[in-house]
Amino acid sequence: MQLEIDGQETLRSIDIVGLNDIGLESGNDGMIAGNTLSWLQPVIGEDIWTAWDVDYRDVIILGPGNEPLGVFNLTTFDLSDSANYDALMNQLLQAANE
Repeated sequence: MQLEIDGQETLRSIDIVGLNDIGLESGNDGMIAGNTLSWLQPVIGEDIWTAWDVDYRDVIILGPGNEPLGVFNLTTFDLSDSANYDALMNQLLQAANE
């Protein structure tokens, strides 16, 4: 999806970044192996999942000030379904063009 986004002209850039949860660090090596997307690991005291009320596999769409604009859950809306893929893409593009 990031490659497709990179081909779009938007007012602001769109960067897809993974965010792990505290206590799940053991899976980091598997998440970054062979991938080009950024992967962040918060440390104790930086509990972003709680602050943003994140559920597992949420895509949090952020605005220019890093404020949450929307949420798209990949468990509920599997991206293998083209309608879900298109819906997420549209939300990202809309956020980048507002």
